[in-house]
This record gives sequence, C-alpha cells and structure tokens, in this order.
Amino acid sequence: MKIYILAIGKCKKGSPEQLLIDQYQKRLSWNLIIKEHDNSTQEKEADFLLQNIAPNAKVIVLDERGENMKSIDLASKVKNWQNEGISEICFLIGGADGHLDRVRKRADLLLSFGKLTMPHMLIRAVLSEQIYRIQTILSGHPYHRE
Repeated sequence: MKIYILAIGKCKKGSPEQLLIDQYQKRLSWNLIIKEHDNSTQEKEADFLLQNIAPNAKVIVLDERGENMKSIDLASKVKNWQNEGISEICFLIGGADGHLDRVRKRADLLLSFGKLTMPHMLIRAVLSEQIYRIQTILSGHPYHRE
C-alpha cells in the first residue's frame, strides 16, 4: 500500500508530534508519504488537497462530521479496498477552518476522530499511529487488542 497524508500546515522538524510521526513511519512496511501546504485561504487549501490526490486512490477526509469508527472497522474497510485492487489511500487533513464542501464531496469516507478539538499536528501523529495499527491488524500482528 501507498498511503498519503495531505495536510494543511507544516509540522516543525524535531517537534514532539514530528518525532511520533517519524517513529510510526519507520515501523510501517507500507509507503507513507506526507505532503504539507502552508495555511492559506480555504480555497487554496482545498486546491492543494484536491490536486495532490493520487489518480486511483481512495480518499479519506478527516472531518468532525465524519463517521467515528473503531480501528478494526477502518482496517476492514482498507482490506476491502485492497481486495478491490486499490493500492493507494489519501488522508486529507484540512486547516483550522476545516474543509470546504467540494473536498468533503470527494471523500470515499468522511472520518472523525471524535468530537474533541485537537491540534492539527497532534492529529497527524494520531493518524500515523492508526495507519500503523491498520497495517498490524491486517497482518495479524498482536499490536492491536480488542
């Protein structure tokens, strides 16, 4: 699998969040590519996100209005996509004002990490861990426990 995280805002090198992201990125056997764009207007942020989606990728938009799923259910969705021949997934993280409707409409899945408000950089670290968790679930590794 090739996984993209397309995100608004840039994570500072050496920050605690970046160190966590790096840790999970090293553990993954999947290819994790992170593309960042400076905070801007919502229109420019949406343009960046939509223009950087891999052509045949499934798109998961992180959005507070999205579905709140268990990790095992998200892993199941990824497995189904793999079985359909999908080899790329793009996760989209918007800026402070969230996503425009045109970004949400492009989603194959709107995903919420709950109703709490969290810093965007922390969400990247949490998402990186969840991507690793999905990989371990699908490979039968004992990292995830139900």
